[in-house]
Amino acid sequence: MLVGLGNPGAEYEATRHNAGFWWVEALARELKATLLHDKGYHGLVARTTLHGQTIWLLKPQTFMNLSGKSVAALARFFKIQPEEILVAHDELDVVPGQAKLKFGGSHAGHNGLRDIHAQLGTGDYWRLRLGIGHPGVKSEVINWVLKKPDAQQRTAIEECVARTLKAVPAMLAGEMEKATLLVHTGKPPRPKPPRPEGV
Repeated sequence: MLVGLGNPGAEYEATRHNAGFWWVEALARELKATLLHDKGYHGLVARTTLHGQTIWLLKPQTFMNLSGKSVAALARFFKIQPEEILVAHDELDVVPGQAKLKFGGSHAGHNGLRDIHAQLGTGDYWRLRLGIGHPGVKSEVINWVLKKPDAQQRTAIEECVARTLKAVPAMLAGEMEKATLLVHTGKPPRPKPPRPEGV
């Protein structure tokens, strides 16, 4: 299950906090999957297959602070385990144009993750942290995430979205080391040289 976090509504569409939405929308376009509103899961949902595997795409429509309500509803109904969930979200501590793939850990004050932690009862799920940069002052964070990035930052984030989508097949195959390298560097890992005989 691949989730993108954001806030619903036209006024939020182009804001930094919606980087997760941009990611899952780009993935849906690539997979030619249509995200449709589903009241039961409080979000826009698409079901599709990739390499013979059923995957769910989800854009919670609950507003960021209640993202877990949507994630948990879909996960419970289809018996999707937390470790089979990837959440794409905006990340203050990563510069625009970069992303980090991470499993587990704290929500680090991100309200969407905080609610997902609470609703799933665990932090043991994957996160794709899409860099939006930090305003430099803690008191400015709320304004920063709800503002639109400038053209240069927006381009950097969009290029990062396109690059990290290339890691999705590796993620679905459970090749998280390969996926991490693709996300962090944009390059697949080099094959290891064969070991000499008798070593």
